[in-house]
Amino acid sequence: MDIQLDPARDDLPLMANTSHILVKHYVLDLDVDFESQVMEGTIVLFLEDGNRFKKQNSSIEEACQSESNKACKFGMPEPCHVSVTNARTFSSEMEYNDFAICSKGEKDTSDKDGNHDNQEHASGISSSKYCCDTGNHGNEDFLLVLDCCDLSVLKVEEVDVAAVPGMEKFTRSPKLTVVSEELRNQIVRELVTLPADCWREQLDYYACCSQAPGCGELLFDTDRWSLQIRKTGAQTATDFPHAIRIWYKTKPEGRSVTWTSDQSDRPCVYTVGSPINNRALFPCQEPPVAMSTWQATVRAAASFVVLMSGENSAKPTQPWEGCSSWYYYVTMPMPASTFTIAVGCWTEMKLETCSSNDLATERPLSPSEADFRHVGVCSHMEYPCRFQNASAATQEIIPFRVFAPVCLKGACQETLLRLIPPCLSAAHSVLGTHPFSRLDVLIVPASFPSLGMARPSKDKTGHTSDSGASVIKHGLNPEKIFLQVHYLKGYFLLRFLAKRLGDETYFSFLRKFVHTFHGQLILSQDFLQMLLENIPEEKRLELSVENIYQDWLESSGIPKPLQRERRAGAECGLARQVRAEVTKWIQVNRRPRKRKRRAKAEAFAKLLPDQLVLLLEHLLEQKTLSPRTLQSLQRTYHLHDQDAEVRHRWCELIVKHKFTKAYNSVQSFLREDQAMGVYLYGELMVSEDARQQQLARRCFERTKEHMDRSSAQVVAEMLF
Repeated sequence: MDIQLDPARDDLPLMANTSHILVKHYVLDLDVDFESQVMEGTIVLFLEDGNRFKKQNSSIEEACQSESNKACKFGMPEPCHVSVTNARTFSSEMEYNDFAICSKGEKDTSDKDGNHDNQEHASGISSSKYCCDTGNHGNEDFLLVLDCCDLSVLKVEEVDVAAVPGMEKFTRSPKLTVVSEELRNQIVRELVTLPADCWREQLDYYACCSQAPGCGELLFDTDRWSLQIRKTGAQTATDFPHAIRIWYKTKPEGRSVTWTSDQSDRPCVYTVGSPINNRALFPCQEPPVAMSTWQATVRAAASFVVLMSGENSAKPTQPWEGCSSWYYYVTMPMPASTFTIAVGCWTEMKLETCSSNDLATERPLSPSEADFRHVGVCSHMEYPCRFQNASAATQEIIPFRVFAPVCLKGACQETLLRLIPPCLSAAHSVLGTHPFSRLDVLIVPASFPSLGMARPSKDKTGHTSDSGASVIKHGLNPEKIFLQVHYLKGYFLLRFLAKRLGDETYFSFLRKFVHTFHGQLILSQDFLQMLLENIPEEKRLELSVENIYQDWLESSGIPKPLQRERRAGAECGLARQVRAEVTKWIQVNRRPRKRKRRAKAEAFAKLLPDQLVLLLEHLLEQKTLSPRTLQSLQRTYHLHDQDAEVRHRWCELIVKHKFTKAYNSVQSFLREDQAMGVYLYGELMVSEDARQQQLARRCFERTKEHMDRSSAQVVAEMLF
């Protein structure tokens, strides 16, 4: 695949000024409308200015220790039950004359109503402007910059958190007689720094504050990649309102989510691991350093299920007839890119014999595990951490739920549901304490871009400005997600290290690493440095961070250690068995078409899926294979029923040898395995066979509306 990189098009800007101010918590309140393919509602941001969080970061361990010793001396507030419709009456008295919101059922793509939205400037924006400085310069107002794209922002206002009953607990005054900006900011500062054992009260206060009345609209503007907010007279981050509400709606063409159909042809929408992450779902701070918590209320028609990456197993409530409301929350601070949502007509699949809660088990710790699975002070910022819970350390299988279209109920019952408990148990035995208390598994549609889940990280960004803004090099290149070299090298590097050190040493280190760095941002250097520091000298065998980087990262092609392992692997028993089967198939292919009836048929060995992949790869090297041989291959190994890796190699054989009788297998693969099918489209076009090219174009026309956007763009460039 020949990639022509255009920095003006391919670089992804991270605009948020995280060096000046950080979002500590998001509260989302959204309605999902499948007719207009829009999510609409509000998001409330609770902020912390730079001076405070820089002090915290400089002594994080001391802060965690001191905060954990605090006790909550106030009771639970009365829950605030305010619907979105009623909450809107709380906003400031300024009318909505400037904002004409589209009615339900309309796809609002033109934005001719005067709303501020992220328009794509024809001239583009230079990288230097991406990394603009938004600090205080003289008498200029402070500017809050959020990452934002493909959103219609309707209104931004300051939230009057002091109007919430009971908030005097967060001030030095017994009664809130005179409310000022300084007092409101003081309340937010105290709220976001509550100790971890007060997390329930904190979430309740966040919810009540998010529904408090507005106390003045804020000035805002948008460009292609950001939302910029300011308040007249607020010249520093300290003076800027620390609780703001943004009224907005997504766009059908927004690239953070995909509106499509599931395997039962029912409508659904979900986050897709987009190159732009979640900035087309809600205004946020994208740089990973911006670690935050969130809570969200999402409403949809009663026939839909809402799943999110929350810590709780949400159950629907019915705010009004025909509508279901789902509430999720997260108490572990994480980057905004980890926020996920999926809404669809799915069914919860359950084992007929027992529930997942019945499967939750505990077991005694082995001596090697117990060495570092003790309750103690963690190194991350404070949150309700399971690593400090002794019972969580012994929980092998956490509660889980499985959701899928009803048409897949049989497959889930027969296979998937029974696989999850042993997988969870294996993860616990290798990595230790499960970081989350539960798990939701969703069977996603075929359009899910399984090869496109890479996220921004600190070592992928370019120059970072004083404000915290930066650029991810080539982050928007649609072909980048199909280059798997970095994934493959990383996988084989871990295998190489495990083999070099031995399973016991390697897995013991992995458990220690997870225990040490859980809840924190880490780089590859952190992993490698700690690995080399924790293995015996005699097992290092000249390993160093520099050598590993040189061999595995900075050098092109297959690393030398992997080449040696590859040669050794070719001599293993499984590989030798495959070579013997390849020889048989070559002999079958060379036989004349007519044979005596009484001639003995060739006996082929039963092969594992990985062996089948290797067999088909060897056969792909053959110049010609007859239709008779290919048909026998398909019948012998039931290739149409194998996994996607095997079927992909089988489709390559079909294309190479123009095996027209099996073209239906190629069509099925392009329809059902769309992420991997991108490579197959290339094979069909490179063949320069008119019938194959017609097949490719016909399949694309049928599936392009449901394909991941980056995949569809790459395929379209191949075909036309």
